[in-house]
Amino acid sequence: MDKALALLKAISDKNRLRILSVLLVHEELCACQITEFLKVAGATASRHLSQMVNSGVLQNRKQGRWVYFRLNRDDASLNPLFKWINREVENSTQVTQDLKALEKILCIPCENLSRQTVTKC
Repeated sequence: MDKALALLKAISDKNRLRILSVLLVHEELCACQITEFLKVAGATASRHLSQMVNSGVLQNRKQGRWVYFRLNRDDASLNPLFKWINREVENSTQVTQDLKALEKILCIPCENLSRQTVTKC
């Protein structure tokens, strides 16, 4: 029961649901890309991402200075949840806006994006 509760808490926030929604389309995103499209401080994005990783919804990997996040597709029990969320949000205005913003963000190298994010804070 604790695992189910942690999972539900992990997706019960609008920004965490936005993260999950874009990761249904993009296989993997850097923390700096997620921070930029959410338009939040790095610490705020980090708290959201940590909660999602700790609940098992997301997996992460470190590559040099960068941390990349992806859906936890290794846990087959999550696939029905991911499919349901995809159906519920795929036509959402918010998700459409987020994906459009990400198109531009993905053109910016993480090194530059990281500097931009730091200067914006």
